[in-house]
Amino acid sequence: MTDLANSVRGEGALRVGGETLVLRPSFAALVAAEGELGPLFALVERAAEGKLGIGEMVGLFWHCLRECPEGVTRERLGEAVVEAGLAAVTPVLRVLLRQILAGK
Repeated sequence: MTDLANSVRGEGALRVGGETLVLRPSFAALVAAEGELGPLFALVERAAEGKLGIGEMVGLFWHCLRECPEGVTRERLGEAVVEAGLAAVTPVLRVLLRQILAGK
């Protein structure tokens, strides 16, 4: 994926195995994430309280992938989050959460 994330659209970027994955919180992505993770407002509240689980974060990231390169699985995405560390992925999470709350 060569396109950079467009912050105006609420996109964030995450590196996984040498690939830059663009995360876009589209309506369809957020509906899918909500179907798995529960109400998005509650997810945002958990994140604000420091109670968002890593599985929830990876789930949100997975559903918000704009494109998924061949060979990148949800498990690999989770491993990349752990490898990068929470400090490195928190800015991406913050972009997505801001978009969920503020919209376009």
